[in-house]
Amino acid sequence: MAVELGQFDLEYMPRTAIKGQALVDLLLEFNSEIDDKDLIALHPPILEEVLDLFLKEELSHPWWILHVDGAVNNEGAGAGIVLVSPEGHHLMSAIHFKFYATNNDAEYEPLINGLKIALEMRVRNLIAKSDSELVVNQVNGGFQARGPRTELYLRCTQRLTRKFKKVRLECVP
Repeated sequence: MAVELGQFDLEYMPRTAIKGQALVDLLLEFNSEIDDKDLIALHPPILEEVLDLFLKEELSHPWWILHVDGAVNNEGAGAGIVLVSPEGHHLMSAIHFKFYATNNDAEYEPLINGLKIALEMRVRNLIAKSDSELVVNQVNGGFQARGPRTELYLRCTQRLTRKFKKVRLECVP
């Protein structure tokens, strides 16, 4: 499993649709060389088999969405987590920290706890969304973690993301 970099450009579009479109584009590109009747006569079983394989893979491991946010103020620190199933069901959690937390701690804590919840729910494919540009870029490899505490948070997050089949971490405003 690898953390993929960058924004998820085709938000919520299943991979089967993307792969199907790529297959159609490929067929259209070579359409002048192949007679349509030959294409239909020679390739339907192979095409169906390939599309069935992609569809089974997509249906067996649908994408879940994890929204996380943390905050620190004069009264303490806390975080919110919302895990959304492919069917649209929401699992929500709020955390009040009983320890001194920096802004960065308050952004990493809900991500780590949200990843743990997703693993408990046996999620395989996950899109995690955070408003912390620093955390997203550190996890995706764009920024270095500075300081021992931040390095611990980063290593813990990376260890958890490796337990998924796929994870995309996105920065949202």
